[in-house]
Amino acid sequence: MLDIQNISKTFNAGTVNEKTALDGLSLHLNEGDFVTVIGGNGAGKSTMLNAVAGVWPVDSGKILIDGMDVTRLSEHQRASYIGRVFQDPMTGTAATMQIEENLALAARRGKRRTLHIGITRQEREEYRELLKTLDLGLENRLTARVGLLSGGQRQALTLLMATMSSPKLLLLDEHTAALDPKTALKVLTLSAKIVEEQKLTTLMITHNMKDAIKYGNRLIMMHEGHIIYDVSGEEKQRLKVSDLLAKFQVASGSELANDRMILS
Repeated sequence: MLDIQNISKTFNAGTVNEKTALDGLSLHLNEGDFVTVIGGNGAGKSTMLNAVAGVWPVDSGKILIDGMDVTRLSEHQRASYIGRVFQDPMTGTAATMQIEENLALAARRGKRRTLHIGITRQEREEYRELLKTLDLGLENRLTARVGLLSGGQRQALTLLMATMSSPKLLLLDEHTAALDPKTALKVLTLSAKIVEEQKLTTLMITHNMKDAIKYGNRLIMMHEGHIIYDVSGEEKQRLKVSDLLAKFQVASGSELANDRMILS
């Protein structure tokens, strides 16, 4: 489903600020895989997601989605294949637009657009039914400006927008990191529910090792642009936070590994 083949990415090449973020990284996801991604700061996690999403081109290697080579396609050209939720709840929605207008834009992602959104009565009813699944009362606020919503409500809405067209690939980039624990749990639970129901192929970055173990069918650990650990199935289910912490300490050679990854 997703094939990342030997990709590399270096920023500020040839300068004193040169940084190799990805170094010959390869990863294959089968259709329906839900993979959690952990690693310390600077491990290359977000760089990998940005490379897959087309935010910037890779220096070498290939990226294929469902057999299609998207390596040289722009972010816009990949939009119809990919749904993404960012860490910042303010990123995935248009604050000055209404809830239903945001949903309409998401429904038209990757399609030819006109100047007028033109929401039909049928679409409005469909949006209302979708919003009911969030259990946040937003189905009664279709015309409310998104900027009036709380961070958790906006992130739940963003998640709905990212998945309403059943993308081939869902990217969750620390999408609960900016939320309070109670709201983060609600959004994570909702994420897992949507992924399972739609059988979405998913990459989820998290700094929370308990969440990395709990969610998904597979876990990978990154360090300095490489994947240093890849576990799935029953072996993943048996993992403990101490196991992951030990592997991270060995990889980083750091006694301060606890400060780089969240334990709970």
